[in-house]
Parts: sequence; C-alpha cells; structure tokens
Amino acid sequence: MLFGYPIWLIALIGCGVFVASFVDAIGGGGGIISVPVYLLAGLPTHLALGTNKMSSGIGTAVSTLRYLRRGFVDWMLALPSVALAVCGAYLGTTLQLMADERILKYLLLLVLPLAALALLRKKSLPEERGAISRRKQCAAVWGSSLVIGVYDGFYGPGTGTFLLLSYCALGRLDVRTASGTVKLVNFSSNMGALATSLLAGKVLVGVGLIAACFSIAGHYLGAGLAIKNGAKIVRPVILAVITLLLLRTAAELLGLL
Repeated sequence: MLFGYPIWLIALIGCGVFVASFVDAIGGGGGIISVPVYLLAGLPTHLALGTNKMSSGIGTAVSTLRYLRRGFVDWMLALPSVALAVCGAYLGTTLQLMADERILKYLLLLVLPLAALALLRKKSLPEERGAISRRKQCAAVWGSSLVIGVYDGFYGPGTGTFLLLSYCALGRLDVRTASGTVKLVNFSSNMGALATSLLAGKVLVGVGLIAACFSIAGHYLGAGLAIKNGAKIVRPVILAVITLLLLRTAAELLGLL
C-alpha cells in the first residue's frame, strides 16, 4: 500500500497520466484521458480533479519550458491571453451555476464534428506564420482566449486543443508558436486551479506528486516530438482528442458516464 492505495493502482494511474500528458503536450486535451483514470482508480470527483491539477500542472511546466527555451512563445500575445483566459474561466464558472450544462454539451455535439471536418480539409496546420496585421492578430488571439476561457470554466475538456486551433486558424500563428503560447496559458490556469484545490483540501498530494513524475516524462517527450515534427504530429493528435471529446460528450448525454 502507498498513500492508502495499492501500488499496482498507483502504477496504473501513473501510466494513464503519462499517456494523457504526452497527448496534452502535443495537441492539448490531456484531461480527457487523465481525469477518467483518477476516477476509475476510485478517487472521489473533487479529489480526482484536484489531484489531476497537481500532476498536470507540474508536467505542463516542463513542456512550457521546452517551448520557452526554443523561443516558441509570443509574449505580447501570451501575457494578456493568460489574464483574459483566467477572467473568462471565472465568468464561465459563474454561468455554470445559472445554466444547464446539457445545453453546452448539445452544442458540442454540433461543433466538434464541424471542427474535425475543417481540420480534415486542411492538409496540415501552418508551419509558418500567416499574413495578418499585428492588431488583428492580437484581437483574434485575445478574443479566443477570453471566449475559450469561459468554456473552460463552464465545462472544460479540450480547452488546450480549442485554443491551439483558434490561435492557428484565427491568429495565423505557426503551430509551434501557437503550442508554446497555449502551454503558457494552460500552465497559468492550472496553477490558479491547483491553489484553489489545495486550499480546499481537495488534493491527494502524495498521489499527485508520484503521478507528476509520469506527467513530467510525458510532457517532456510530447513537447520534444511536437517541436521536432510540427503539424505532422500535432494534426492527428488533435483529431484524436476531438474524437475522444465527442465520444465522451455523447456518453454523458446518454447517461453512460
């Protein structure tokens, strides 16, 4: 036994977190994999979410640093995006208390196939920045950060993936800079959520730190692969994340989850 859990179960959590972190470092959406892993291990929902924030947040720091060291973060776009995403998340959480979450899930069932179709029609994500004025680029990226931040607070799964697609499609960023900027935004929001969960006592710190070791490995390898291969690896991973999110949303609406 380790922290009250069998060692084999801790190892299973670690393997699931590694896969989730590897996927997250490349195309976002790792929480679609890691949160169910914690729930299957028997953690109550609030503890699963809080512990996941610890492991994913520490792992995200590693992939963020890899992008930073290679210069794949646009600071002028990133810093306001962090603030807007946090504001959006707060607004989304407030709306969640007043609205039926099923409404958004039905909208996702419509939006996700369209997003997948749009991605399939593109032969690849951009390897170079597109032609766009700086003013329009800032408006597109900052606006996307605010709107998707609201989604993150209201529902959440796939937030990093949606940010990446928006930064590339609307902000005309190349896939590596978009990925690095998204990682910085995600890391900031993860740290804010982790602090809240820690203060509320909703984190199994021991389990979270062990899982964080697997998360670090997954993020390190995934970020390296994305930096090296660009759109060749990011595009198929994003399609896989969209498919998983679509299946999860449908299952929740059918009462299977």
